[in-house]
Amino acid sequence: MIKPTIKRYERPCAISDYPVGPSFKAGHLISTNGNYRTFRPVVNFAACIGCLLCYAACPDGAISRHDKKVRVDYDFCKGCGMCARECKVRAITMKKED
Repeated sequence: MIKPTIKRYERPCAISDYPVGPSFKAGHLISTNGNYRTFRPVVNFAACIGCLLCYAACPDGAISRHDKKVRVDYDFCKGCGMCARECKVRAITMKKED
């Protein structure tokens, strides 16, 4: 899974410059999470075994591996909780946003 990246959307100047079909290359977003998340995943790094089940379950590509542990990119996380449900060692818990 490729992690999404932020890319600035350049508005076309003339009507003929607008594309026919999708207007943005796949794998890019024009903004981060809209702050509508109610819960966010919190990783207990002491308990994490680096199995990457959370990475495989994340529908948003918000989880990546760093130094044999996982890291959540909150700019892309929508707070669905799939990572916490898939974690076999319960290293990820969902905490209510402030």
